Amino acid sequence: MFSQFIKFCVVGFTGMVVDFGITFLCKEKLRLNKYISNSLGFVTAASSNYFLNRLWTFESHDPKIAAQYIQFVGISAIGLILNNIIIYLLNDKCRINFYLSKLVAIGGVTLWNFFMNYFFTFNA
Repeated sequence: MFSQFIKFCVVGFTGMVVDFGITFLCKEKLRLNKYISNSLGFVTAASSNYFLNRLWTFESHDPKIAAQYIQFVGISAIGLILNNIIIYLLNDKCRINFYLSKLVAIGGVTLWNFFMNYFFTFNA
């Protein structure tokens, strides 16, 4: 489980780059609402993370890829809700920088995502 968690974190780091890139582009360049921007970044990263985790982290050969993807995205959607709540509390209520708040949110949500996907999506 430990080596899978490390792989999950490596994949998560690439997802974080995608997430921050999309969020920055949408929020700063396209001037979209910060929560919409955050959600678009998160969903894009979740999709890329699914495929990388399926192939590398969990080495899944389950032929039910659509069902597995939907479950992964469902877990990620709950993670997105948690992510936005953490950002709201840290950024809006505590006045911590948006991107620092987002970084803290990603750290917390990583644990949720790993264990839910470890035990349910990929049945490792």
